[in-house]
Amino acid sequence: MQKIIAANWKMYKTRQEARETAAAVAAALNEQPTPHEVVVFAPFTAIAEVADAFAASQAQAGAQDVWPAVEGAFTGEISPRMLQDAGAVWVLTGHSERRHVLGESDELVGRKTAFALEQGLKVMLCIGEKLEERESGQLEDVLRRQLDSGLPAGGGALEGRFAVAYEPVWAIGTGKVAGPDEVLATHAVVRRLLCERLGETGNRIPILYGGSVKPANAGKLIGLDNVDGLLIGGASLDAQSFVQIIRA
Repeated sequence: MQKIIAANWKMYKTRQEARETAAAVAAALNEQPTPHEVVVFAPFTAIAEVADAFAASQAQAGAQDVWPAVEGAFTGEISPRMLQDAGAVWVLTGHSERRHVLGESDELVGRKTAFALEQGLKVMLCIGEKLEERESGQLEDVLRRQLDSGLPAGGGALEGRFAVAYEPVWAIGTGKVAGPDEVLATHAVVRRLLCERLGETGNRIPILYGGSVKPANAGKLIGLDNVDGLLIGGASLDAQSFVQIIRA
């Protein structure tokens, strides 16, 4: 299974800054290609800049969110067609900040995921538990609920178009990282849950780890069983740092 190294730029970078960073990443990949799939989830305003910078490289642009409608009176939202027109190939759904800061429900995340796939985007569904949920023994219940509501029907069509990113919410932006044993155990749970829902296809769905990934720990994380990629936040904002993680 091809590993996926993905950057989530969140609410950072003007178009010029995005263009410069993406161009530097593209130049590094053209000089030394990677066997990994590389994706940058850029702010809506910068997707076209990133897509243009990646046009002659192996990297792809992605969006950080989507609305489950073709068009309509949804002020402030954006459709799959608009994202594709800007050059996005991938989209994130269910990121912890969308769930816990902006209040998105499991049901809405599921609708976004299904509709984006239906409209031809590749989707990376984010799941993960808060610290109090882990400490109270709810880890598997939380992940099961998020997968049950987030996975679209007809799982056989997901291969090559869908990935899951596990984010321990307590490790995002805190500098904390789940230890190797924690990552191994949790990714094994995610794999089992995927296979329960999707059968053999569940073994071919990439599972990424996202939680304070940096160049110093990326190599160790990417080498663990059932870690099929990395979703990187702050460390991806600098091109050199992101390329170091890709090389790890």
